[in-house]
Amino acid sequence: MIAAPAPAPFWHRLNTFFAFPFQLRPLGYGALLAASSLLVHPLGALLPMGLAVLVVELGILLAISRYSFKVMALGARGISRVADYPHNVENEWKSLPWKLFAVVLLQSVAAGFVMAFNQALGVVATFAVSFILPATMIVLVHSGSAGQALNPFILWETVRTIGWPYLLLCFFLFLLSTGMQLGAGFVVSALPGQAVLPLLNAVIVYFSWVMASLLGYVMYQHHDEMGIDLLPGAGAGDAPVDTRSPEQIAQQQLDALVGEMVSDGDLQGALAMAYEEQRQHPEQLAAQRRYHKVLLLSDKTPSLVDHGRRLIALLLGRGLSAEALKAFQAIRSRDVAFALEDGAQTLSLARAQWQAGAGDPKATLALLSGFDKRFRGHAAVPEVYALAARVLVQGLQRTDMAKPILQTLEARHPDSEQTAEVRWLLRDTSVA
Repeated sequence: MIAAPAPAPFWHRLNTFFAFPFQLRPLGYGALLAASSLLVHPLGALLPMGLAVLVVELGILLAISRYSFKVMALGARGISRVADYPHNVENEWKSLPWKLFAVVLLQSVAAGFVMAFNQALGVVATFAVSFILPATMIVLVHSGSAGQALNPFILWETVRTIGWPYLLLCFFLFLLSTGMQLGAGFVVSALPGQAVLPLLNAVIVYFSWVMASLLGYVMYQHHDEMGIDLLPGAGAGDAPVDTRSPEQIAQQQLDALVGEMVSDGDLQGALAMAYEEQRQHPEQLAAQRRYHKVLLLSDKTPSLVDHGRRLIALLLGRGLSAEALKAFQAIRSRDVAFALEDGAQTLSLARAQWQAGAGDPKATLALLSGFDKRFRGHAAVPEVYALAARVLVQGLQRTDMAKPILQTLEARHPDSEQTAEVRWLLRDTSVA
């Protein structure tokens, strides 16, 4: 038996069942079957129209049913993608539509006899026939035997193997069956006559193959308990898809290599490798992050500070102000005098500090301290004053310390938005 990953519960994969008929091959085959409805017109010239419709529809329904059993049979053996269907598997499902018809007919006749004997028991028997229909199809696909599909002990063992999710399976199948009926009703009632048969068959094709895909997967999910041998490539659709780009894969492999060198005590080798990578790719964020992390493990504080300014500029340029603030704080823990040499970057860090979880007022003010002197004449000075006033009023409740800021703004930038903002912040106080 081919080993395969443990399948996820079928209710976690509903989207794949609904998408199954849209795979290229079933989509084309379904369209061909739907278009085959048009054969009633030439056939109607030879036979009565009612008989022509009956002949064509029976043929289409037989083809739909056969393909449904194929989907179930191969799905039970772990193949969910039509492109992976093997070409050398015996077509044991070709006779299954006739066997299912015979089994359901016999079950319905038995329920009818019970109904004639006792109406209440007949209702129970009719419900039982509907309830065991999924199990009947599962046993029929697994064994190929109509006799086993009629055996109540085998049917019950199938239900017991699936467990309580069998009720969920019946519920989903009921919804799909109801959806088929509603879709068919809409086609018959709302569309012009010549379009009815093709679109009606398209509805039947879609819902039949969704249900077949669902039942096949349920069998695959319990293949161990049911003794179903899997085919090569089984479960290929269960593995999570690797959506990483080649560049991301290469960077993650390099991260792992550098991390292994650090774990082995070769910090100098890790530094050299990380340095060379970031030197060759100055705009590649992954390389700059990696070098920053290794520098934090070393005693090369001057290199950490020099690289830190470039890393923070790169992060802020990408809109990653929270990460830039974290890098700033890490460098500041190694060098208390560390400061940025760009006014706009300093203001961005201060805003990030203030916005981080209601902000740290004192840390924010520390970042803004002396801004107007360090960056004299900078266009962001009014914004810095306004942010400092907001931190003082809302973070520290120190309106008294914010009043001089308003006075400075009114003197130097009387018509600016920032002056109006601070004036509004201090609207309940006097600037005396």
